[in-house]
Amino acid sequence: MSVAPDTPVVLVTGGSRGIGRAVALRFAREGYRVIVTYRADETGALSTVEEALASGAPGAFHVHLDVSDPASVEEMAREVSGKCTHINVLVNNAGILQTNGIKDTTLEEWERTLRVNATGPFLVTKALLPLLEKAPWASIVNIASIAGETGNVLAGIAYSTSKAALIGFTKRLAVELAPLGIRVNAVAPSFVETSMVRSFIDTPEKRERIRKLHPLGIIVKPEDVAEAVLFLADPARSRAITGHVLRVNAGRLT
Repeated sequence: MSVAPDTPVVLVTGGSRGIGRAVALRFAREGYRVIVTYRADETGALSTVEEALASGAPGAFHVHLDVSDPASVEEMAREVSGKCTHINVLVNNAGILQTNGIKDTTLEEWERTLRVNATGPFLVTKALLPLLEKAPWASIVNIASIAGETGNVLAGIAYSTSKAALIGFTKRLAVELAPLGIRVNAVAPSFVETSMVRSFIDTPEKRERIRKLHPLGIIVKPEDVAEAVLFLADPARSRAITGHVLRVNAGRLT
């Protein structure tokens, strides 16, 4: 499928399922060419691509990527550069959940969590910056978490630390890239109903407990996060916003 050179392009890491999938499909409906990365679930990534095309994306493809592996990141960047002249929106979504406290967290678990959730966005952003700079306008949205802002959450110490680091990365990067006209923001959801957290809501009692933690009395859905990402990414909606952390948490942290 031929794509017009001025078609906006979005790349979403971890787009096989959950928040990443919802974000990819939301941008597809806005007419973006969609690039989805995956680490292990190629079937899920292909499903996202197919649904993106069915939803109106003028083009879509998937690319293998382990955000924690510099060689994999560089290979992804080469593949994307061979297919796209630019990227307008980068969504650093890929991440892993960790729930142990400090007593039960091993050094390996700590380092793995930070490498995926904090170092990963650094590696991916650095590798794709040349394509972002080539776009007529560009925006980066990092998927952080309420766990990066408060310790009163279900997530573990490594996860909370990694998301706090991602928020700091967002704020500093926004300052660095502002002279280039590239905006950088983050979305910090509360508990989001995805397969990654299924064990927390796999009974009516557990689900009710999670729901009651949020003043609005709802559990955040991936589509709620996707709408926030689109708002922050689109210059027609938020051209004067950068370095911001948008909370999508049903009132749990205000």
